[in-house]
Amino acid sequence: MPYEHELAFHKSSYSSGRQENCVEVAETPSGAAMRDTQNRSLGHLTFPKQEWSALLIATRR
Repeated sequence: MPYEHELAFHKSSYSSGRQENCVEVAETPSGAAMRDTQNRSLGHLTFPKQEWSALLIATRR
């Protein structure tokens, strides 16, 4: 797993337009990483490809 500073985080398209409700996502070779925009220093959560895909399918419904 790459170090956090090597991950290319971007604002999630599912975040609201207001800054207080934003999450950032970075694609990884094994899935994805997600972090809170306002609390970047707390690190990130990682998800395997299968779990990340299931989350995206559920949120698109």
